[in-house]
Amino acid sequence: MVVGAFPMAKLLYLGIRQVSKPLANRIKEAARRSEFFKTYICLPPAQLYHWAEMRAKMRLLGFNAEAVKPLNEEAAAELGAELLGEATIFVAAGGCLLLEYWRQQRQHRRKETERQASWAALRDEVDHLAQALEGLQVQVQAAPTQGALEELRAQLQEMRAALCDPDPPPLPEPEE
Repeated sequence: MVVGAFPMAKLLYLGIRQVSKPLANRIKEAARRSEFFKTYICLPPAQLYHWAEMRAKMRLLGFNAEAVKPLNEEAAAELGAELLGEATIFVAAGGCLLLEYWRQQRQHRRKETERQASWAALRDEVDHLAQALEGLQVQVQAAPTQGALEELRAQLQEMRAALCDPDPPPLPEPEE
C-alpha cells in the first residue's frame, strides 16, 4: 500500500505545485510593482535568508563571518519574491496534506464507531441467546427425567393391561 501511495503523493505534490505556481508568479509581479510590498514583505525575509546562508557558508569554509554585506535592493526583492512564491507553494501543499490527514482521521473514527456498534450488537445478541438458553435449561430441568418417564410408561402399560384383560381376577368373597 505504501508503494502505491508514494507515486500518488508525488503526483499530488506536482499538481499542487502547478496550481500554486501562477499564484507565486502573481506575488513576484506584485513585489516588482508595489513599493510597499517590496519594502515590507519581500526585503526583510530575503535579507534574513541571505544573512543566514552566507554565515552558514562561511562557517563551513572555515572563515569567521563577523559581518555579512546585505544584498542590493533589486536582488533582495527578487530573492524575497522567490522565497514568498516558494512559501506559498509549500503552504498550499502543507494545507492539502493537513486536509488529507483530517479526512483520514475522520474516516478512521467512523470505521471505529461502526466497529464498536457491531460489537455492541453482537454482545446484545449473545446476551439474548444466553437468556433464551437459561429459559430452555429451566424447562428441561422442570421436565421429568428419562427414568421417570420410563417408570410412568411401565405403570401405564400395566394399567392398560389390567383394564383390557378378558379374565379379570376373581374378586375376594365377602366374609360372613
